[in-house]
Amino acid sequence: MLVLAICCMSLFIVGLDSTIVNVALPSIGRELHSSVSGLQWIIDAYTLVLASLLMFSGATADRIGRRRTFQAGLSVFTVGSLLCSLAPGLGWLIVFRMVQAMGGSMLNPVAMSIITNTFTDRRERARAIGVWGGVFGLSMALGPVVGGVLVDSAGWRSIFWVNIPVGMAAIVLAALFVPESKAERARRPDPVGQVLLIVLLASLTYAIIEGPAAGWGSAIIISLFAVTAAALAVFVRYESRREDPLLDPRFFRSAPFSGATIIAVAITAALGGFLFLNTLYLQDVRGFRALTAGLYLLPLALAMAAASPLAGRIVASRGARIPMVVSGIALIVSGMLLTMLTETSGTGFLFPSYVIFGLGLGLVNAPITNSAVSGMPRQQAGVAAGVASASRQVGQSLGVAVMGSILSGGLRGGLQGGLRAGFVAASRPGWWIVAACGAVTLILALVTTGSWAQRTAARTAELLSPDDERAPVSVP
Repeated sequence: MLVLAICCMSLFIVGLDSTIVNVALPSIGRELHSSVSGLQWIIDAYTLVLASLLMFSGATADRIGRRRTFQAGLSVFTVGSLLCSLAPGLGWLIVFRMVQAMGGSMLNPVAMSIITNTFTDRRERARAIGVWGGVFGLSMALGPVVGGVLVDSAGWRSIFWVNIPVGMAAIVLAALFVPESKAERARRPDPVGQVLLIVLLASLTYAIIEGPAAGWGSAIIISLFAVTAAALAVFVRYESRREDPLLDPRFFRSAPFSGATIIAVAITAALGGFLFLNTLYLQDVRGFRALTAGLYLLPLALAMAAASPLAGRIVASRGARIPMVVSGIALIVSGMLLTMLTETSGTGFLFPSYVIFGLGLGLVNAPITNSAVSGMPRQQAGVAAGVASASRQVGQSLGVAVMGSILSGGLRGGLQGGLRAGFVAASRPGWWIVAACGAVTLILALVTTGSWAQRTAARTAELLSPDDERAPVSVP
């Protein structure tokens, strides 16, 4: 339990950081004179680098030692947080957010791998992952609230200070109490696969963010989408032929793993877009202070905090289907409600929408993680957990990129001049995307959690493991 608590500390600061910045965006934009695309890059520079390096970090930890990698990640993340608080301009802030992400990439998948190898009993592991999911949900939901308090009291730079003492404490505690572990068979590095993955995600995100300004039919945007498609095709072909790939395409023969990956993208895309749009709506359209805007999102945080541990208990006793199905329905309902948002919507409309959205997010984190590692060989737990975490970051990057681009395309007069007049109409397609993400979650929850799906997971574990290493992670 102490090891679990230490691992959850790292998860808390990474999850908090991924959402705490949202509530500070209007303040950052005013001080650093940023456009909508600049605000998108403050979020997506972090999540893009995180997504690109998570699988590499998980595999590295399995190879050189999980505690060593975990401590290195904490150190880099803490230093990156300090640099962000000192950034003199927008460009520097984006660069320092990338440094933060380099450290963050060594935390979540490695911590999950430590948990997987610490809790060997099936039900204990499910409960531990339930706690893990609860901390993740709570940290992401509390970000806007904590950020509002800090921005109003000490300015936007203070949102990065909170990571420093927590990171330093976790470094010391990990050295004292977390046992070192690594995979029995070291996996070789895959630099070509890593470069291809970075090119794929970077070109796709850049094209989506800059599309409204450059023109969707412009040569540079079309070229970037072509680069994305080419990188994906080469990545799949190259990884299929490697003995130790960065991401083994055979993982996706497991229906629970594939379903969890896609659901993670859909859910976090909905979350990233939701927070981005709501932050601008509450502060720039409604005129609320950062603290008030954060408090408006408190019902979402409380709903996530209540739903996450409940989901862990349901997964331990009944499996992943029920919480994932309910999550999908909740997102559909919330997204459809928010399509009726107006410039004067009251708390009687906003709070129920936020609570339903929070319930949907809280119920899905534990099932996603369980499904991702279900049936996977324990020796590849770091890679499997890395894919699950990377999927979340890819989803958040795409959510911010897509919904920010939709907003930019619908606004007239830029960030400062056009929000009040055109936000409601410009943001409406974004809320329909939230509902669509819920529909994807619902459908995949029904398809990838039955007996057929479990058989595909068992066959995948057998395919991935040598005869003497067939000890798959067993999760209900």
